[in-house]
Amino acid sequence: MFLVVRNVLTPAEVEQIRAIAKSVRFVEGRASNPHNLAKDNLQMDVTQPDAMRASNIAGAAIMRNEEIKNFVFPRRVATPLLARYEPGMKYGVHADAAFIPLPNGPLRSDMSGTLWIADPSTYEGGELTIHLGSETVSVKGEPGSMVVYPSTTLHEVTPVTKGQRLVLITFIESTIVDQIDRELLWQLNEIYALEGLKMDWENRTRLQYVISSLHRKWVG
Repeated sequence: MFLVVRNVLTPAEVEQIRAIAKSVRFVEGRASNPHNLAKDNLQMDVTQPDAMRASNIAGAAIMRNEEIKNFVFPRRVATPLLARYEPGMKYGVHADAAFIPLPNGPLRSDMSGTLWIADPSTYEGGELTIHLGSETVSVKGEPGSMVVYPSTTLHEVTPVTKGQRLVLITFIESTIVDQIDRELLWQLNEIYALEGLKMDWENRTRLQYVISSLHRKWVG
């Protein structure tokens, strides 16, 4: 299951990141994964001070967003990384690595996230396509929006044919290891939020007891 969240970044934050993207150096995307033949893009050189400023803006925005937190149950979030796609660039079908190396130890990639910076009207192609069995779902988000999906999901970025695709990518380690458990708990919380006030107090309390007990049980 995946979730599209709008307005994760404010318009001012989107403009800040766009300005940073114009001033920082980008390097070959395979620098972080030289054996990944599917990857054909550019990524921000993280050694530059401004690069970390863009990452920090995006990271803070993700962690303050209640929709994302309620869907993912985050324990750790990898530093968001700016990625750029020029005409002809793409990222072939792949599932993300199980563990992402970080300075404070490897992060288990339970969920992946794409945060859009470029306006979709300024480039052609470049859709994030998620493969769900025999079906596919293509997403091309508005600036400041984010899609979050299980890192085990097969997905790709279709070739950019015109303009420039600019996004930030990140990976999230959840407190709930099992994907199905995570989805069930999110669904229960959604039901509680939408219907809880319509229930009598006893049933509402019982539902909250079930949610809290499962959350406690499933935290890895």
